[in-house]
Amino acid sequence: MNTQAKTVPTTQQQIKTGPIMAALLVAGFVGLFSETALNIAFTELSKIFSADPTTIQWLATGYFLTLGILIPVTGILMQKFTTRQMFMTAILLALIGAILAAVAPTFSVLLVARIIQAAGLAITLPLTQNVIFTIFPPNKRGGAMGLMGLVMLAGPALGPTVAGLILDTLTWHWIFWVTVPFLLFSLIFGQIYLTNVNEVRKVSIDTLSVILSTIAFGGIVYGFSVSGVHGWTSATVLGTIIIGLIALILFAIRQRKMETLTMNLRAFKTPLFVLGVIMSFITFFNMMSMLVILPMYMQMALLMAAFTTGLILLPGSLLNCILAPSIGKLFDKYGPKAVITPGTILVAIGYVLYSQFSTETDIWMIVVTHIVMMLGIGAVLASVQTNTLNSLPKRYYPDGIAITQTIQQVAGAIGIAVLVSVFSAKQGSYLATTANDLPQAAAVGSSLVFTIGLILAVINVVLSFFLKKPQH
Repeated sequence: MNTQAKTVPTTQQQIKTGPIMAALLVAGFVGLFSETALNIAFTELSKIFSADPTTIQWLATGYFLTLGILIPVTGILMQKFTTRQMFMTAILLALIGAILAAVAPTFSVLLVARIIQAAGLAITLPLTQNVIFTIFPPNKRGGAMGLMGLVMLAGPALGPTVAGLILDTLTWHWIFWVTVPFLLFSLIFGQIYLTNVNEVRKVSIDTLSVILSTIAFGGIVYGFSVSGVHGWTSATVLGTIIIGLIALILFAIRQRKMETLTMNLRAFKTPLFVLGVIMSFITFFNMMSMLVILPMYMQMALLMAAFTTGLILLPGSLLNCILAPSIGKLFDKYGPKAVITPGTILVAIGYVLYSQFSTETDIWMIVVTHIVMMLGIGAVLASVQTNTLNSLPKRYYPDGIAITQTIQQVAGAIGIAVLVSVFSAKQGSYLATTANDLPQAAAVGSSLVFTIGLILAVINVVLSFFLKKPQH
């Protein structure tokens, strides 16, 4: 890149890492909480807005789609705008989205509000990682990323539980109102403490690259997201996925010829980065689908209420929150393999137990298995991300973050779509060939999904043996 870099002057002493992390992580938690919290209210919202399930599902699909489209371009935006400009934009989008959603009189207004919320999160997630990798030295990044891992797990996991409690006592509007004080906290702390820690360059944004990126990631996420509605053989699903893949290839070709890159794909020349990206994809594919399938199993096979389901899954989520900072410090002290390999083994053990679940499984068994699973994911999630980005030269951090965050969101969307389809297909085939036993059909469907998860988890165990600490 021939452009002259202008570094924002700041010293390590001027940076108050605690308040900065508080502002960023609270904003990230709210965004990830909002990603899953509304899902539990879909049935109620269907009746309120007189919308069919396919239409209501857009409140989730639209959120994923916005993340998939916007995160890829954050790499270049973080080079063009200051840390404070990016952060304030993200928080204001999240606040506007939350307030607009809380007062939404129609479904279309609620959908627009969800897209605005997601736009805020699409900036917050990569920005948080970029700030961590800028203000913390390599030997302290594990602890900081451990805290981010806590947020990335706790937000989606606590969403349905808290939303269930809100729906039992208040109205659905409060799912959004409850986030406003937290966002105001982030706004105030960010305004006071967040300094410009990134290098601002005079970079031009290539419009064609942005369009190709939007079509690529938007098409892939949209195609997989609506597959459960239209079916895998429909022209809509196949067409958008194929168009997305073609656009992705054209985007990659264009990046090789550009001087100012929208997303620097040279990061893929680093073997440790590629290994980390594959492990991240598998982890998010499994985690996001597990957070959907497990509650479905509990509600359909064990006939539990939504709020009860959330309470049973709470111990695993809370324990992970408590231990996440310690896991990060272990990563800093002993290196990647000492933390990630045991984590992948715990995830595999969790899937072995999940795959044995039936209509007779005891509640204590679900609680224990979920604790094992969440501990494993907690050890893998942030540590893999930290090691993946540590493997890159500093100038590639914004691009590496944009790549890994995009892949995680795409993996989550694909994981949910593919494994919910597998669950439904297995459940349907069971009901077609045996007695009309819906709980047993749900148990059989979830068992197949968890077996697929186990296969992927074992692949991650094997890949973890090839990890090492970057030398630069």
